[in-house]
Amino acid sequence: MGGVERTVFDDGETAELSDGVAEFYSAVGKLIKHFRERAGITQRQLAKLSGYSEDLVSAIERGVRTPRIEYLTLVDGLLNAQGALKAVADDVMKAKIRVSERHPAFSKAFTSEENRAIEIHEYSTMVIPGLLQTEAYIRALYEMRRPLLSPEKVDEWVAARLTRKEILARWPMPVVTWVVDESVLRRPLGGWDVHREQLQHLLKVGQMRGPELQIMPLDRMSHAGMGGSFTILTPPNRPQIGYVAAQHVNRLITDPVEVRNMAARYSSIRAQALSLSESLALIEQILGER
Repeated sequence: MGGVERTVFDDGETAELSDGVAEFYSAVGKLIKHFRERAGITQRQLAKLSGYSEDLVSAIERGVRTPRIEYLTLVDGLLNAQGALKAVADDVMKAKIRVSERHPAFSKAFTSEENRAIEIHEYSTMVIPGLLQTEAYIRALYEMRRPLLSPEKVDEWVAARLTRKEILARWPMPVVTWVVDESVLRRPLGGWDVHREQLQHLLKVGQMRGPELQIMPLDRMSHAGMGGSFTILTPPNRPQIGYVAAQHVNRLITDPVEVRNMAARYSSIRAQALSLSESLALIEQILGER
């Protein structure tokens, strides 16, 4: 980034300082720090009182993470700010809306971390994972979104997502594993021609040396992944981070306990899923059903 500071938002988005949003969050962080120091408590003490991690408390005060509305309300009372922090909550929400309107649907912070990661592990319950999507499948996903996207925006986002797929052509390739719910394979998004091409692409990737694709079958009576889709990334020389996306809201997770729980859950999901060869056989079976 050439030394340019970024703000990593609660929903995973980023903004350069030049757009004015980052300066606003920096000011909010300084305001929180002012009331904390006036109250005579440390970041560690505030973390314990609020139930948030010390790293998050510090990041918010530095202006590199956005505070949730509920966090502002909570610390307003803890720090006896007399409504000053709650008063900026509306402006925080407006800033988040500005960012979500300006940036692509997927998180820029996430794609940046994904591009640097040495390990990528993803569990998907609704759609084919992004790195495995064909161009036609990507386009179908964006064209069916509501509210509707303009044709220009669809083209822009399709191109951006295709760029992500270059990770699988890189050498050395990161360690990449996926577990995809069987229901995803049976959902013909974009029509049968698009769906058939997508399944054939999964077979091709499944036969590559390196990536590992498993399917979670519908008939499992024990399923550790009922909480929904998530991704775990391992950056070089840094702890693992998690990522979740639902209803077009994206969140990067850095709390060590949360990420550790996600990793344990993913291990259970992989153990419950079909083996690599069984997964490819199921994809071939579904292809043969049409």
